[in-house]
Amino acid sequence: MPRVLMVRDQQPRCQIEDIGDDQLPDRAVTVDIEYSDLNYKDAMAVTGKGKIVRDYPMVPGVDFAGVVRESSDDRYAPGDRVILTGWGVGERYWGGYAETMRVDADWLVPCPDPMSTREAMQLGTAGLTAMLSVIRLEQAGLPAGSQVLVTGATGGVGSWAVQMLSHLGYAVHAVTGKPDQGQWLKALGAVEIHERAEFEAVTRPLEKGRWAGVVDNVGGKMLANILAQMDYQGRVAAVGLTGGVELPTTVMPFILRGVSLLGTDSVMIPIQQRRVAWQRLAALPNGLFSKMHVDEIGLGQVSDVAEAMMAGKTYGRVLIDPHK
Repeated sequence: MPRVLMVRDQQPRCQIEDIGDDQLPDRAVTVDIEYSDLNYKDAMAVTGKGKIVRDYPMVPGVDFAGVVRESSDDRYAPGDRVILTGWGVGERYWGGYAETMRVDADWLVPCPDPMSTREAMQLGTAGLTAMLSVIRLEQAGLPAGSQVLVTGATGGVGSWAVQMLSHLGYAVHAVTGKPDQGQWLKALGAVEIHERAEFEAVTRPLEKGRWAGVVDNVGGKMLANILAQMDYQGRVAAVGLTGGVELPTTVMPFILRGVSLLGTDSVMIPIQQRRVAWQRLAALPNGLFSKMHVDEIGLGQVSDVAEAMMAGKTYGRVLIDPHK
């Protein structure tokens, strides 16, 4: 009987339950989960502080990695190592906060060698989104060695983006509201740390150009101010909205400097693009994984850590071992 973390629209909101295999969803591939993770979206789902969960009861967890136990789909066989991120899992469909889960084969990608399932979840949606952002910037013509900015830099996407861009030779500037993590961000590869307040004051529609590329996890007023500071033909990969969904800007950066605002989605990205991104992630040096700050918890700690994440008291990545 697999253990799951069940979320219900009542109090207590979350509790660990033992369920029978016959209570798992009726889907093609049964996966024994080795690791999941805690993303900001998961924290909203667990705490109820965001409209993430669509149906109750729900097993949250937008990511997991594990080993196939059974499959009625020819694409996967028992013993295959697989990764799942996105597709509405943990929102509309039961997700990764479980020892075992049944999912659609279309939602899975093979875990590429030599990556372990633990490393896959050390990346998770955060690492995948960071890599997709890098790819978007590259495709938009980001010049080699140029100055790039990463906002929300201590979060999962931000900290991976700092490492990846630095590894690729860009001069990475990191924006954070946690100045005490400045030394860690520099260890990840940032050349300069900027306090969040620097980008929150009201600016003119156009300011002096500073950035060739940006990975933005914040949105809102910060993104509007950053758009005003882009170099000619600058590129911004927009991936987050922790600063709000409104964008109080003008068309001036776009029509006078040719700035590109590149929406970057990791939830519904087509399978071939996922495979390409995961292959690039598997090729990252081991040293990048060792620099990442990781907290590893069990299902019983998810609620407390989710509350801490919503309060801005976490950084780096949170791994979940469902068997702890």
